[in-house]
Amino acid sequence: MKIEILGTGCPKCEELAKNAKAAVEELGLAAEVSKVTDIVEIANRGVMMTPALAVDGDIKLVGKVAKVDELKAIFTS
Repeated sequence: MKIEILGTGCPKCEELAKNAKAAVEELGLAAEVSKVTDIVEIANRGVMMTPALAVDGDIKLVGKVAKVDELKAIFTS
């Protein structure tokens, strides 16, 4: 599973990244969590608000910092 946090590195982006890593650890998933900070790439994916979350290339959240439990539900659905 490839999880990407799309954002410029703002505090909300950092919080979403931290929560995503915690959710992956709690679930024991074999997942790679990475950040996409290039504004052009983020816009090319159709994201106009950050932070955003992509799982295996599919945008799952936009403009929201999800809690660990919310992310666990996304990662297991």
